[in-house]
Amino acid sequence: MSTPQTNLVGRWEIISWEQAFDDGRRELPMGEHLNGFIQYTEDGGMACMIAAAERPNFETGGQWNASDAEKARAYTSMLAYGGRYEVDGDVITHKVDISMFPNWKGGVQKRQLAVNADGTLTLSARLEEGSPQARTARLVWRRAGA
Repeated sequence: MSTPQTNLVGRWEIISWEQAFDDGRRELPMGEHLNGFIQYTEDGGMACMIAAAERPNFETGGQWNASDAEKARAYTSMLAYGGRYEVDGDVITHKVDISMFPNWKGGVQKRQLAVNADGTLTLSARLEEGSPQARTARLVWRRAGA
């Protein structure tokens, strides 16, 4: 396993996103099939976009005038944010400058980082520790073009 920041530079494509709950539940927030990437730049910039592979088109209008139900479905089938990042050992911190989730702006997303022997990148985090929703989220990525 390797974690130097320079090993992360470039574009990584999403392979899987799983949430394993302490009570045994397993959820795939965007389903089995995903599209998306995370991009790390040499100067410490990052951007992340993940979407369910099969997102239906709006039928009632366009991006501004579709029905509220269709806009809500679009919102829940994609995640997007960007900002800066720092690596400290096996922890990566994403400092969020912009996000589709308004509450993330100005916040941080801390993840355990592992560059695996097969070349994949795993980002994982414990969420809602001490609650009935306690879980480990794992996102696995492969370098684009690999």
